[in-house]
Amino acid sequence: MTSPTLLLTDPLFLKHDPGPRHPESPARLRSILSVLARAPVGGTQVGQPRSATEAELASVHTPELRKYLLGLAGDSAEIDPDTHASPDSYDAAVLAAGAAVQAVEDVMAGRARNAFALVRPPGHHAEPGKAMGFCLFNNVAIAAETARRHGAERVLVLDWDVHHGNGTQAAFWERRDVLYQSVHQYPYYPGTGAPEEVGVGAGKGFTVNCGIPGAATDADYGAVFQELFLPIAEEFRPQLILVSAGFDPHRSDPIGGMMISERGFAAMCAAMRSLAESVCGGKLVLLLEGGYSLEGLSQSVHACVEVLAGRGDTFPDGQTTSDAMAALARSREVLKPYWRRL
Repeated sequence: MTSPTLLLTDPLFLKHDPGPRHPESPARLRSILSVLARAPVGGTQVGQPRSATEAELASVHTPELRKYLLGLAGDSAEIDPDTHASPDSYDAAVLAAGAAVQAVEDVMAGRARNAFALVRPPGHHAEPGKAMGFCLFNNVAIAAETARRHGAERVLVLDWDVHHGNGTQAAFWERRDVLYQSVHQYPYYPGTGAPEEVGVGAGKGFTVNCGIPGAATDADYGAVFQELFLPIAEEFRPQLILVSAGFDPHRSDPIGGMMISERGFAAMCAAMRSLAESVCGGKLVLLLEGGYSLEGLSQSVHACVEVLAGRGDTFPDGQTTSDAMAALARSREVLKPYWRRL
């Protein structure tokens, strides 16, 4: 019997409320769950996550940050102009990190074929010592550390959010056991993610950034996957693949400036599923990051859940754009010294 695709979520995630006009609103997850309820995907199973332990949070974050965030529990606070906490935000953030841990544990143990943690708040901007960019704890970095503790010698984190995941990059900047790959709008918030940012020391070459000007298409992202991400990932041979799945590159997103369709996200997810099946027994976990068009977000998540449950998809035919191809060529040039397949 085939293991199910595990969807992890909890009503507590809806209680994290950054404020009435904040784009990272509870309506985001409510819309996703509504679409999944109206059009259930066969082969999926919804599970309830557990909270992360102190040790799991400490695998990525400093004692100072953990103490600071714990001190906000039960209160409303402005961490920075973008990042707000409500009385339930701390508990929701600890549960979101725990969902990331649980998704990894269930997939690595074979209890789930793959998994999607439908969580809030998102995580990829949270640095080891700093909450920022709507994020409190870095869910995907905590997930990667969980995989390492459970015996994965090499973990791939792929980030397709429209914003660069500065926090994830910072967590693994000097390491070669976690390969970080990001395609993002550049220059844009948070200002990191230039192609020359490749890591330092033992980690040199294990940070892969493709920063693209706005208006990139499904075909552009397909080229980035086929000509940069997949050749490097196949050479790296991860034992688990994690995706920071942000849907703000969607063409209807009010914050991002990209032109990606639901089909484009499904194709990215299918590429990761295919890679996982070829190198690590299908071990793949998606974690929800950004995405602020309610319809674009919910339809794109639904398309990715269908892919996780077994539907195939490929990048739509279309013209690449010259700006995106120039950015891709620059990233390939910078990374060629580190990867034979480029």
